[in-house]
Amino acid sequence: MKVKEQLEQLREMNSQELTDQADALKESLFRLKFRKALGVGEVTADIVREKKTLARVYTVLGEKDKAAK
Repeated sequence: MKVKEQLEQLREMNSQELTDQADALKESLFRLKFRKALGVGEVTADIVREKKTLARVYTVLGEKDKAAK
């Protein structure tokens, strides 16, 4: 998925959905880090992708909070 498409999709979500998405990404990131520590497969690129997506979610959440104030 392209970055612009992903941002559009995130901006369409409400705050609760974004919070749920952030929680899911955190759990996924935890599992990927755990797999990396165990040495199961090459997951470095997946970790980077998840981190960037999580940062985008937090950015959109911040934008929504600013707009609400």
